[in-house]
Amino acid sequence: MTSLDKPTTAQDGTRPDHGQAPQGAAPGAGAAAGADGTDGGDSTKALTEAALFDAFGGLRGMVETVLPGLLFVTIYTINKDLHVSALAALGVSLLLVVFRLIRRDTVKHAFSGVFGVAFGVVFAMMTGNAKDFYLPGMLYTLGLGVAYIATTLAGVPLIGLILGPIFKENLSWRTRNPGRKKAYAKASYAWGLILLGKCAILFPLYWWADTTQLGWVLVALKIPPFLLAVYLTWIFLAKAPPPIDVFAEMEAEEQAERERAAAAANGTPAAAPREREA
Repeated sequence: MTSLDKPTTAQDGTRPDHGQAPQGAAPGAGAAAGADGTDGGDSTKALTEAALFDAFGGLRGMVETVLPGLLFVTIYTINKDLHVSALAALGVSLLLVVFRLIRRDTVKHAFSGVFGVAFGVVFAMMTGNAKDFYLPGMLYTLGLGVAYIATTLAGVPLIGLILGPIFKENLSWRTRNPGRKKAYAKASYAWGLILLGKCAILFPLYWWADTTQLGWVLVALKIPPFLLAVYLTWIFLAKAPPPIDVFAEMEAEEQAERERAAAAANGTPAAAPREREA
């Protein structure tokens, strides 16, 4: 058990408040969620929405995911030119990265798109088969779907590993927050099954359909399965216990240690820990 997920106990034997909020939330929002079923529940839902938006890129992230593939299949449908279609898709991916850099936004989603498109371009150019532009992304989707299922069966749901740092709870949900671990397991199963269902549609098309048919179906399947998975994740986590902010706990421990050291140096007894507010 690491220092970031081990239980901590105050001097009076009680554990610190688990209702901590992710970055950007008002202090005490998580505690409100545990203390009251209305405002606290709304706060938990809002925090979950913010975390999912951060993790998956929001509207702009969806545009960056869809646009290169849409441009590729549109150009290829018109002129059947693999090189022009592939280079246009790669070019728009690079432009999206440049646009984010100019605006000084996070580039993780745009960079992931560039790498995905670049792999597709290289693979299609090597084989000379335009359908192979989509194959690396399809294999990635298949592997990700298997990973969601496998990690959940192993007791470490992948969605928890992704969202834990965003909620500032790290891996504390594994040992200290069974309600959230159960929610993460449900969400990971949902992601895995949705992605595998998507693969069950795309791989037969890869073998039996032409490039334009595969491309348009793939574009159509970019957003709806993703939104369904995000929505189910939001449902499961909004109903789960609030996250445990392990960073706030560590800061509180360090502050208490400094106070005890200062009190010892001055020869005065350390103040008793303050009781948690109801």
